Amino acid sequence: MGSRASDRVNAMRQVARDLFRHALAEASIAKGFARHVHCERGILRVRDDLYDLHAYSRVLVVSLGKAGNTMVEALSSQVGASLEGIVASSVQPETQVHGFRYFRGGHPTPNAESVQAASAMLRMLEAQPASALVIFLLSGGGSSIVEKPIDDAISLDDLVATYRALVLSGAPIAEINAVRKHLSAVKGGRLAQAAYPAHQVSILVSDVPDNMPDALASGPTMPDSTTVEDCYRITGKYDLLRQFPQSTRELLERHAFDETPKSDDPAFFRARWWPVLSNQTAIEEASVAADRAGFIVNVDNSCDDWDYEKAADYLLQRARELRKQFSPVCLISGGEVTVKVTNRGVGGRNQQFALACAQKVAGENIAVLSAGTDGVDGNSPAAGAVVDGTTIGRARGRGLDVHAALERFDAYPLLKALGDAIEIGPTGNNLRDLRMVLAY
Repeated sequence: MGSRASDRVNAMRQVARDLFRHALAEASIAKGFARHVHCERGILRVRDDLYDLHAYSRVLVVSLGKAGNTMVEALSSQVGASLEGIVASSVQPETQVHGFRYFRGGHPTPNAESVQAASAMLRMLEAQPASALVIFLLSGGGSSIVEKPIDDAISLDDLVATYRALVLSGAPIAEINAVRKHLSAVKGGRLAQAAYPAHQVSILVSDVPDNMPDALASGPTMPDSTTVEDCYRITGKYDLLRQFPQSTRELLERHAFDETPKSDDPAFFRARWWPVLSNQTAIEEASVAADRAGFIVNVDNSCDDWDYEKAADYLLQRARELRKQFSPVCLISGGEVTVKVTNRGVGGRNQQFALACAQKVAGENIAVLSAGTDGVDGNSPAAGAVVDGTTIGRARGRGLDVHAALERFDAYPLLKALGDAIEIGPTGNNLRDLRMVLAY
């Protein structure tokens, strides 16, 4: 690669970073609420619904997930200081909204405050009459941030071990959540059951596929589309029984799971659910920015939940095909890739995907960005990474072993050393991942 071509590719890495940051800014919680949630003179509008807050004996808010803090702030800025309830997030809020109890739950595995938050929510909701309104603010990460086992025999340590086995299994998030729902006293519609007979509305900032809203935070307020039979099938498919602790394993072996509530449950007769942000929002904003930057934009989400190497091969081939017809090209892909972790380095699915792509585009005029909109990728401080045709050469020049980093699932130290890691800190949002392939 000549110096001029190398400069162009280096510039593409910065362009990709700029496109990602633009998408994050335009798909923010504040802007999502400004578009879809409004309150004037005590009348709250959530998308197409209107709620007269003065008509209820009490209005309570339950906010949970990685966007728990920012969502309750956005709602409070619309409604005012009259709200009360519980907030559970994985990050410490810079400020707290008056009238709310705060919990800092664990992610990607539950901690003691996850259990405390779930218990507090159940206690608060079970006391509400039909004249009350409960506003649920749900975002991704809620599965571990708020959790209480369905069986007291499952200790916190056993719960963490169960989650770890699920997360590292390579299973798509929908299958992971199917199992978690049936292990939980709050997931799969059970928070809605606890709040019955109160009126309920759920406002969603979604990190799950648009056609699977009940997978968001494992669907605590929605009818569950998964069944106990799904759990037994999934645990067998991924050989999870032998990886689970004894307390969880025994429940499965005895087929002792209770079924989660379905759409005919009375808890859902006075309940509504409205998305205000999703992965599609981030994709659309990235597309607008790329178009303005002069790229021919193509969106392809077909590799959602694919293995990271298969997804890398597919997207790079698509970008090369597009490049034969147009230039420059920006191929955008939303959703998540899966990584079956067999070693425990420092990294995450986005960095693993990006570094795999770097090997495949060495010497080419292609840049690849993959990052999480929550600002967190796996167990690293990065949101993801942006690589290009020079990444492998730069790594070799520094004596860094790309193959070993991929084998150890240890992409972050290498990408950090090259300046290719994307470190922005937790965003207070969670709309799944964005991948962008820029090609000249």
